[in-house]
Amino acid sequence: MHECHALAATFPAIERYDLTLQIRKSTKSGMSNISEGYGRYHYLDSLRFYYIARGSINESINHIITARDLDYMDQPRFQELYELGREAERSLNGFISYVRRQRLGSKEFGDRFVTESLNMDSVPDTDKAS
Repeated sequence: MHECHALAATFPAIERYDLTLQIRKSTKSGMSNISEGYGRYHYLDSLRFYYIARGSINESINHIITARDLDYMDQPRFQELYELGREAERSLNGFISYVRRQRLGSKEFGDRFVTESLNMDSVPDTDKAS
């Protein structure tokens, strides 16, 4: 996260509310979702947040690629940050595998999510002509 924030601080002013903001948000989102998932009691609930975190890591990697495409950094810096992002993804994938094997909470709560059913009567039908 720190490396991406440092990179974003070097972007031109025109990117202040675009790429700078996006890269800062995606890096924070990854860490936040890992933290939130870790605080859950059931492994399936935790995994849901870890998968979201993995998406945020990939979003951050995409922003790094975009920054390189726009010449906001040189190739060595790009390679360093890209590899750091991929290392974070690999580490998270390993942790996800570990959590799946442990299945914490399945003994107490089972292996299914508890979800709310959607009442289709309350959802407007947008396919009907007015």
